[in-house]
Amino acid sequence: MFRTTKMKLIELMILRQDIDRVLEYLGTRADFEIRGSAGERRDGEDERLLALLARLQTGRAYLGIPDPNGWEAGIGLPESGQVEEAESLAERVEDIRERERIAREFRDRVTDARDEARAFANLKVSFSELEHLTFLALRIGRLDPAELENARAALGDRAVLVPLGEDKTRVLAASSRKGRFALDSELKKFGFVALEIPEEFTGVPDEILAELEREVAAAEEALAEVVDERMRFTASVAREYVATLQRITLATRVRQVRQGLESTEMVFRVSGWIPASESGHLMLELDNLTEGRVAIRIWSPDEVEGVRSGVEKVPVRYRHGPVVRSFERMIFSYGAPLYGTIDPTPIVAFFFTLLFGIMFGDVGQGLFFALFGVLLSLDKVRGLRKWAHFGPVFIAIGLSSMVMGILTGEFFANGELLAPLSRAITGYFGEPRDRILEMMPSKDSLGKLMIFFGFTLSIGFIINSLGLAINIVNQFSLGRPARAVFGKTGVCGASFFWFGVFLALRFAVAGSAPLPLEWALLALPLVGIFFSEPIVRRLEGHGRAFENGFFIGIIEGIVELLEVFSTFFSNSVSFLRVGAFALSHAVLSFIVFTMTDLVGGSLSAGGIVIAIVGNAIIIVLEGLIVAIQVVRLQYYEFFSKFFTETGKEFKPFRFTYKG
Repeated sequence: MFRTTKMKLIELMILRQDIDRVLEYLGTRADFEIRGSAGERRDGEDERLLALLARLQTGRAYLGIPDPNGWEAGIGLPESGQVEEAESLAERVEDIRERERIAREFRDRVTDARDEARAFANLKVSFSELEHLTFLALRIGRLDPAELENARAALGDRAVLVPLGEDKTRVLAASSRKGRFALDSELKKFGFVALEIPEEFTGVPDEILAELEREVAAAEEALAEVVDERMRFTASVAREYVATLQRITLATRVRQVRQGLESTEMVFRVSGWIPASESGHLMLELDNLTEGRVAIRIWSPDEVEGVRSGVEKVPVRYRHGPVVRSFERMIFSYGAPLYGTIDPTPIVAFFFTLLFGIMFGDVGQGLFFALFGVLLSLDKVRGLRKWAHFGPVFIAIGLSSMVMGILTGEFFANGELLAPLSRAITGYFGEPRDRILEMMPSKDSLGKLMIFFGFTLSIGFIINSLGLAINIVNQFSLGRPARAVFGKTGVCGASFFWFGVFLALRFAVAGSAPLPLEWALLALPLVGIFFSEPIVRRLEGHGRAFENGFFIGIIEGIVELLEVFSTFFSNSVSFLRVGAFALSHAVLSFIVFTMTDLVGGSLSAGGIVIAIVGNAIIIVLEGLIVAIQVVRLQYYEFFSKFFTETGKEFKPFRFTYKG
C-alpha cells in the first residue's frame, strides 16, 4: 500500500506454431507490457488479412450493421477454414452491392430520360420555326432550379426564362437578337447547359412518354428487389458478420504484433514487464496453453542491466479501489512517479475531494454532481461512456459539497430552506443559528471568517508537509541520501519550513519574537540548502564539488535560497484562495437568492427561471473554475515537492477493437 506495484521482467521463448495463441492470450489478459521492438515485416498472409479486413469493414458500412464499441464475448482467432468463410461472406456482400449499384444507375438513367421527355411534352411548335424568328434568340437547356430566380434577377427585362417540365430543371430562355451575347454570358454564370434539339422537333409523342413511364416503373421494381434482398441478407447474417469481422480484426492485430518481435525460423522472443503478483499465474497459464512448449525466464528490476544503469525505467502501476483509481489520471497527466516510490494517489483523492467541497458548498448543487457521477458510473449513456471512469470523482466531490452545504446552509443557492436543520444542530451546542458556518461577510462574522481562512492555511501546511515527507522518503528509497537530506525539498528544506511556521504562529498568538538560538536553528538548514549542490555532487560521486567554479557555485546557492523563500511563502499563501473561493461561492449564491426575491420569491415564475439559470451558471462556470483551482493547488503546491523526476507509466499490451 502507498507504493508502486512490484514488477517483474519476463522473457518468453515461443515456438512459431504457438505464437498467435500466446499473443491472443496476452492481449486478452492485458497485464503484460511488451518491451522493445525489432521493426515491421509483412508477408503474403498479412496482406491478405488486411485486404479482407478492409472489405469486411466496407461491407459492414454498406449493410448498415452497427459496429460494436468493443470485443463481443467469445471472440478468438479464426479457426481452420474461417478465413475462407470470411472471404466468401465478403464476396456475397460485394455481389449484392454491385447489383444494387447497377440497378440504381439504370433507374437513374431511365428516370432522367423520362424527365427529359416530360420537359418537352408541351412544346408543339417546331423548334426550327421558333429559331427562324428574326427578332428572338432562344436557348433551351438545363439549369439548377435553385438558380432560376437568381438568373431572372440578373437578366432583368433583357430576357425571359420559362421553366419546362414538372421538375423545372430545363428552361427556355428568350431575348432579343441584339442581346443574345449578354444572354449567353449571364446564363453561363449560373451553370446553364444547352441541350441539342432536333430542328423538326415538335414535342414528345404520348406513346413514348407512356413507354418511358413503364421503363421507370420496371427499373424501380428491380431496384426494390435488390434492396429487399440486401435487407433480408443483413437480417440473417448481422451477428455472424460482426463475429467474423472481429475475428479477422483480432487476427490482423496479432500479426501486426508479430511483425515487431525478434524471431528465428522456429522461435519468437517476447519480453516485457508484468506485476510480480501475476507472474506465477502467467507462467502456469502459458505452460498449459502451449502444452509445455515455452521457455520462461524472470528477473527482478534490480537484476536488469538497463535498469541498474538508468537506461531503462521500470513501468509504474497502481492497484486501487474504484474511488481512488478514478483519480489516477490526475497523477499521470502530470507525470508518472518513479518505480518504487510512494503512491500519492490516495492523498490526492482525499484532498481534491476536501478542497472542492470547501470551495463549492451547496447541498443541492453537490447532489447534482453526485447524481451525475452515478450516471457516469452506470455507463448507460453512449455519449458519456468514455468518461465513465470519472464517475466516482463526481460522486466524491458531490458528497463533499453537500457536507459543506449543510454547514453553510445552502440548497441550490437558497439560504432559508436548510435553516430549520441548522437551528436544530446548533441548538445541541448552544444558541440556535440559521447557519452552522456563516460565510457572508458581516460585522459579526469577520472573526469567524478569519478563523476559516486560518483553517484553509492549515490545510495548505499539511499538504505542503506531506509533499516534503514524500520526497524525503522517495530519495532515501532511491538510494540518494544526500538529496534526501540537503535538498530544498529534503530534510533541510522541511526543517526550515516547519520551524519557520512554528515561529510565525508563536509570534502571531503570543507575540513572542524568536530568540538568537532560534534564529540560528532557522538558519542552519539554509546553510545545508546553500551548499546542497556541491555536497550532493561529492557524496554521489559526480566529480568536482563546484562543477562550474567556486564563484558560480556561490551564485547558485544564493539563487537556491531565494527560491526556497519565495516557494515556501507562495505555496502557503496560495491556500488562501480556498477560503476566497468559498466566500465568492457564498456571495454568488446570495445574489441569485436575492434576485429570486426581487421578482416575487422562489415559487414565482420569474423566481424559478432565475433560480434555474443562476444555479446552472454556478454549477457549470464556478464548478469548472473551482476544479481548475484544486488541480492547480495539487500540481504546484503538492506535486512540485516530490516530482523532481518522472518515471514511465505501465501500459499493458491489449487488443483494442477500435483504435
